Amino acid sequence: MTVGTIPTVKICGLQSVEVLKSIVHLPIAHIGFVFAPSKRQVTPEKAAELIAYLKSEEANGQTVPLTVGVFVNPTKEQLVDILAATPLDVVQLHSLETPAFCGWVRDQFGVQVFKSVSISKTEDSIPSLSKVAEQLDPYIGHVDAILLDTFDPVYGGGSGTTFAWDCIPVYQEWARSAGIQLLVAGGLRHDNVDQLVDAYAPDGVDVSSGVETDGVKDIAKITAFVERVTRK
Repeated sequence: MTVGTIPTVKICGLQSVEVLKSIVHLPIAHIGFVFAPSKRQVTPEKAAELIAYLKSEEANGQTVPLTVGVFVNPTKEQLVDILAATPLDVVQLHSLETPAFCGWVRDQFGVQVFKSVSISKTEDSIPSLSKVAEQLDPYIGHVDAILLDTFDPVYGGGSGTTFAWDCIPVYQEWARSAGIQLLVAGGLRHDNVDQLVDAYAPDGVDVSSGVETDGVKDIAKITAFVERVTRK
């Protein structure tokens, strides 16, 4: 991201067509559907229903978000079955998927691939650039973005808690040199995302639980979050 540009917004964990209808006019770049085990998990049939609504809006001239499927260590067979039912734009991989697997997904389905990088919320040291490069260089050419997210021992990510943001610049330096987008997730809300954007200027931000009330997507919170990021 260059100075003066606005990060993209990804709203993850959508399950309701009614919520989608209420936010589709907002400047949201990506809508995420969780296929991995989670309280926000959707069936391929529900995701297809949500995508069909977006396609109908697009046909009417509305600019609509790209669709992202979130997976944790999926098998190739699972991806084949789900993407046959749900024409996704992006596959987000959230665990131990190898560079070769990411490349296979990209080539097999003609989608973008976002690869999650888990950051421990108790991490008290900043990794060196060489350490980050050792970890992530093999993914160059196989992924379109990396997503920094707080590690969760059960689901891999989506913990709703922040990590120490002072490690972001190292990953950002690597991403820029590799020509790969850097997205940030983990405990973001409307009342802290502007601090992240002002301090670190990531290419995009990703939110799920931070725009919910009692586990349900809250339209007012989504709107406030997008306003804080886009300054609109």
